[in-house]
Amino acid sequence: MSRRIALLVSAGVVVLGGAGAFAFAYAGEQTPSLSDSTARYTAPSGDGDGSLVFSTDVKASSGVKSVKVLAWPQDSSLGKKGLTAEDLADAESATCTPAGDDTVHCTYKAAVTRAEAKGSPQGAWHVAVLATAKNGTTTLDTTAADFTLR
Repeated sequence: MSRRIALLVSAGVVVLGGAGAFAFAYAGEQTPSLSDSTARYTAPSGDGDGSLVFSTDVKASSGVKSVKVLAWPQDSSLGKKGLTAEDLADAESATCTPAGDDTVHCTYKAAVTRAEAKGSPQGAWHVAVLATAKNGTTTLDTTAADFTLR
């Protein structure tokens, strides 16, 4: 093999190796992704409380550190100004369990009393989710799921 061909092959190996290392590093920094998000609201009835149950699957190559959940009425100041990650910093956490490679299934449950339901705005509501991966990257979905309060 000529010296020129050997140099070209060596350069190609270096370029491909560098691209592979970059792709591997980039994969480690990808933000968490949400899928299969659902919300189910049950109104209080009789003497019993109602409930809000939200679930979602979160995938993060570095693992999931936390999942914060906030239900908010569409016709509110939050809808007008837009939610930010800071708005969810003190939100309640979902409970997550392993659900496959790099994926967890997260569930948030809240009891809803008759007084809370009566004092809350009626109509469309959304569930916002802030997922934080172990590598520090985050994903904010302000309308991960919807439900109606009547």
